[in-house]
Amino acid sequence: MRIVVEGRNLPGRSFEGRDDVHVALQVGRDPEAPVPGDAASARWEVEVRHVDGDFRGPAVHGPRGQRFLYLTWGEPGGDGAWEMFRRAKLVLSGLDGSLLEPAERPGGALRCTVDLTDERGGPRCARVDPPAVAWSVTSG
Repeated sequence: MRIVVEGRNLPGRSFEGRDDVHVALQVGRDPEAPVPGDAASARWEVEVRHVDGDFRGPAVHGPRGQRFLYLTWGEPGGDGAWEMFRRAKLVLSGLDGSLLEPAERPGGALRCTVDLTDERGGPRCARVDPPAVAWSVTSG
């Protein structure tokens, strides 16, 4: 199944002495498609397998029954290194089954819309719960 993560309300490029803040989807240990913290929005797409009630794939983290996607906050280094300083969890386990079935159909996708700025104005981290995150199904 395809999952589309759409980030909105990014917190800016500066945070606690950092001046080149970016956010990326974490695939394995690596940031994928970093987006500057002052961008108008962010978007990532990832393929995830949903098998026997479990989520699997290179972008899926956590033990069975507690799966999630990570958004990683960091600064890209000149040598290609990623200096991560925060992560946010987008929890997959426990999603409403009425979302999963249509998302798994051809042309369907699970959409996650997430507010990337926390209540103090910084990069959102830890487990992201509603209303800061919303899951829906999209087609096409």
